[in-house]
Parts: sequence; C-alpha cells; structure tokens
Amino acid sequence: MLYIFDLGNVIVDIDFNRVFGAWSDFSRVPLATLKQKFVMGEVFHQHERGEISDEAFAEALSQEMELPLSYEQFEHGWQAIFVGLRPEVIAIMHKLREQGHRVVVLSNTNNLHTTFWPDEYPQVREAADRVYLSQEMKMRKPEARIYQQVLESEGFSAEDTVFFDDNADNIEGARQLGINSILVTGKETIPEYFAKQLC
Repeated sequence: MLYIFDLGNVIVDIDFNRVFGAWSDFSRVPLATLKQKFVMGEVFHQHERGEISDEAFAEALSQEMELPLSYEQFEHGWQAIFVGLRPEVIAIMHKLREQGHRVVVLSNTNNLHTTFWPDEYPQVREAADRVYLSQEMKMRKPEARIYQQVLESEGFSAEDTVFFDDNADNIEGARQLGINSILVTGKETIPEYFAKQLC
C-alpha cells in the first residue's frame, strides 16, 4: 500500500494564531484585525506553487493586510506557525515502512517554510520514503494533477493508496480520483485509524 500524509496538523501541529500574534506584536496592528484581513487568496496559492519569491509574497501579503513589517519581521512571524511534532504519527509511519508499505509526505507548503521545518523536525524526512512539496512540484492540493503525479511517481493505483489530510477540499479532490482519503480532525484520527491494522 501507498500511504500519503499531509504535513500541517497531520504530522506537525501548526497554528496560524501564532503567526498573527507575532505580526501583531511587531506592527501593533490588533490581532483581531489581522485575522479578519488574512485570506488564503491567489498570492498565497502562487507562493505554494513556487510561482513567486518569498520576498514578493511577503510584500504582497503585507500590502493586502496593511501590515507595516520588514521582511525579517514578516519571516519571523511566518515561521511561528509551527508548534511541534506529533510523535505518535511518526511512530506509525515508521511501523508502516517496517511492514513493507510505501510512506510519503505530500504538503502544500512554500519555500519560506522549508527553510525552517526540515531542520526543526528532521524526524519527518526520516519517517518518509519521499517528501513531495507543492512549491517544488509547481502545483498544489486539491488540484487533481498533484495526486496523479504522486501516484505515477510511486507506481501505485488510487485503489492501493490511503491519504491523510486535515483540509476537507484536499480530501474531496483525492476522493474524486478514487483515493481512500481520511479527514484528520484531531490528534486521535490517525492512531484510531491504524489501531486495528497495526495491533
């Protein structure tokens, strides 16, 4: 079997409130105002596809949100999103590989974040056979082509694949291709799913 794991809130806990908190501290713009103005719009998607630079993204998003930040302040806040590893998921990934399954990570991320999390959480790459990142693939979930490319690269059919993600749109995109897809709604989702398979 091929098991595909998303990164954020699947393997590593993330929290956008930490980003807004850091930006608010730097800019003195109220936290509630930042949360209201933040939209995962086209510039966000372009950054995840690697279509614009980190600097261009920071500038565009700062303008959209009317945030008076230096690039260094923006970057510091952007990296604050990461909270910590989910060791129980890392353990499951290792066990799956020991059993002969193929285990990969498929993440909508961006170049700025990949200057941080691989060094902060080396356990992610250690637990995966391969890591697929949206900005390197020039496409992002839930676009059908990103799932198709992973299946093709790994040599698995949709029927022999299980996908875990915390985003309902990404789950739906994968399900439309026939991939068995599990919406991760909390830390217990993945351990409960595997409780029977790995006992």
